[in-house]
Amino acid sequence: MRYRSFIRFYEAFIAYAGCNLVLATAAAAICAYIAPAAAGSGIPEVKAYLNGVDAHSILAPSTLFVKIFGSIFGVSAGFVLGKEGPMVHTGACIASILGQGGSRKYHLTWTWLRYFKNDRDRRDLITCGAAAGVAAAFRAPVGGVLFALEEAASWWRSALLWRTFFTTAIVAVVLKAFIGFCRSGNCGLFGKGGLIMFDLSSTPTTYSSLDLIAVVVLGVMGGIFGSLFNFLLDKILRTYSIINERGAPFKIMLTMAISLLTSCCSYGLPWLARCTPCPTGIKEECPTIGRSGNFKNFQCPPGHYNDLASLLLNTNDDAIRNLFSGGTEGEFHIATLFVFFVVVYCLALVTYGVAVPSGLFIPVILSGATYGRLVRRFLGSVTDLDAGLFALLGAASFLGGSMRMTVSVCVILLELTNDLYMLPLVMLVLLISKTVADSFNKGVYDQIVKMKGLPYMEAHAEPYMRNLVAGDVVSGPLVMFSGIEKVGNIMHALKLTGHNGFPVVDEPPLTEAPELCGLVLRTHLLVLLKGKHFSKDRVRAREQIMKRFGAFDFAKAGSGKGLKLEDLEIGEEEMEMYVDLHPITNTSPYTVVETISLAKAAVLFRELGLRHLCVVPKAPWRPPIVGILTRHDFMPEHILSLYPHLSSHK
Repeated sequence: MRYRSFIRFYEAFIAYAGCNLVLATAAAAICAYIAPAAAGSGIPEVKAYLNGVDAHSILAPSTLFVKIFGSIFGVSAGFVLGKEGPMVHTGACIASILGQGGSRKYHLTWTWLRYFKNDRDRRDLITCGAAAGVAAAFRAPVGGVLFALEEAASWWRSALLWRTFFTTAIVAVVLKAFIGFCRSGNCGLFGKGGLIMFDLSSTPTTYSSLDLIAVVVLGVMGGIFGSLFNFLLDKILRTYSIINERGAPFKIMLTMAISLLTSCCSYGLPWLARCTPCPTGIKEECPTIGRSGNFKNFQCPPGHYNDLASLLLNTNDDAIRNLFSGGTEGEFHIATLFVFFVVVYCLALVTYGVAVPSGLFIPVILSGATYGRLVRRFLGSVTDLDAGLFALLGAASFLGGSMRMTVSVCVILLELTNDLYMLPLVMLVLLISKTVADSFNKGVYDQIVKMKGLPYMEAHAEPYMRNLVAGDVVSGPLVMFSGIEKVGNIMHALKLTGHNGFPVVDEPPLTEAPELCGLVLRTHLLVLLKGKHFSKDRVRAREQIMKRFGAFDFAKAGSGKGLKLEDLEIGEEEMEMYVDLHPITNTSPYTVVETISLAKAAVLFRELGLRHLCVVPKAPWRPPIVGILTRHDFMPEHILSLYPHLSSHK
């Protein structure tokens, strides 16, 4: 009998781990081979894009496809990850595709959307898309707006505020409509839930001054655990990058190994927990029958439940709902909470970074809610707050300690739980955890942005930049064009350099003295050369009129490959001809004098959302331009490589 029972449980594990392994392998395969940029949460990439780092693969249609289906496979595979981060990336990808008028590659284009094909409108649309992703993931429309303001966007204005608010309002209306439709029984297992995921409003929230001691303890713990989480995650991601660089097969094998580890923990550890008699006088059915619930039977006899299985063998959302549930002080043993915290904390660290779309919100909320309940058990004689409220405060402390968001996290948690009376305590625990964690390292998304080498510009300049001027960091050599330039010279400059912006200088006989005409972009030069509006005579070239170009020919390219230098077919005879650059030149570029403080130039560059900043000389007899400042010139790595002695002042 025992042997037969052992065989049954062994077969159950094979079926459970096998299904998880197949789903995890599918998610890793499409991510590794179709869109590697879809791995991870995507929030650091969206944050970098909204800061001015333009990379087409981040928001490509293929990335959107893998993000959607990879998230479905990853969550279904039982990984300790969230779908909230990928939903932010998904919303940004959809907004980017709409902003570029659709996708020509997949024959999905809309002519009326081409009016958004510029940097400013595309950036605003992607900000609205990121806010919509948060609103859809957490069912928190106001939290989505604040997330875009606090964490995602680098530039904000009043017009963008009402646009994101309108977007998240539409999300809330659509979600409410679908929830009402599903409650009629048309969606199977998805018929439960509402805009409030974990309703704690029925739990009494009267608190005293002694309760503030527990809140301070939770805040300090959240700051310590959060900073430790960020430190360990940075080390693990750097190790994973060495494995992932070896190719797609190694990415898939790493994902499979983590899947097996997760299955072993979630299936094997509940065997170590003891069975607990079902409590009396509860509304829920105990043990739970079905996919979710607070009281999983697992291997226990009738009338008993396994508390660790109620957390590990549930969906992540249901596990959070169990931890947040009020009036359940004795439902989970201390040993169970400790084991679950260690498992979730460690699995979250090793899961993020594999070739699967994965978020950090859910693992962080799970870990924080668990040690929140642990603190409630240890401080039972000091505080009268409910264990579910302590779980909420623990989740807030860990979110503040790891992600360093305050206002948006506070509103998201309040919208999730419908508990407005907890606002002062949530605010306090977030501020304490963020303050403690800031003394150790940066937020998790800031660390990932730095680790990936994305040239992200901070809101404030580094202190050592005050000792430098703009002319000290201008990198050369400077490549300039005349207002009427020979085609061969342009082709030669485009081949030898990777610059995206070139100054245009008018010289005699067009002007009395050399003067800066403006700035021309590489993409515009390629379009102009593709049109072949050339002239053999330099004087007649100025008379050429751009009749063959449409209004949107020079619009911002989409996320596809776009026009490349290899696509041009310029003959030897055409190389000796001339082309007028004045019609495509930005004649009013932003300029600074070479003696301006580098700190001021950095703030100006970021606040205006620039890609190029022209540096002009202070003396009138010198050439009209000294150089061009780009994002690379403001990076600490570049500045400290030029002036190593400044590293001591960093």
